[in-house]
Amino acid sequence: MSTQVAKKAEVTRSWYVVDLENKVLGRAATEIARVLRGKHKAIYTPSVDTGDFVIVLNAEKLNLTGNKLADKKYYRHSGYPGGLKTTTAAELLQKKPEELVRKAVRGMLPRNSLGRDMLKKLKVYAGSDHPHAAQQPKELVF
Repeated sequence: MSTQVAKKAEVTRSWYVVDLENKVLGRAATEIARVLRGKHKAIYTPSVDTGDFVIVLNAEKLNLTGNKLADKKYYRHSGYPGGLKTTTAAELLQKKPEELVRKAVRGMLPRNSLGRDMLKKLKVYAGSDHPHAAQQPKELVF
């Protein structure tokens, strides 16, 4: 008996919705990354994007454990000398809570074109409203 390898054309994608109100960022991000990769399916193949779409709601109401709000830093560089910019998790949570979730999930996906395609299936919203009602998303509980 040979191992079954999924093909891109035979993958069926579902939509899931996650409410992050009072959830811990890292624990939620691991489950979201698992669904985006498709590891929850029996047809999982590492070299094929078998994952599903994930809608994340209430990103502004998530929690971080310990002193991460003050101590965790996010860096970006402009490319010019002395162009290093630093942002704390508290500042990012207040200004762009969607970006905080996206960065956490992105760190758990592969660092190649496959991982970039998986990240495109992540839809993050700060509030509780989303425009994806037509896809009839199922509740993802973890």
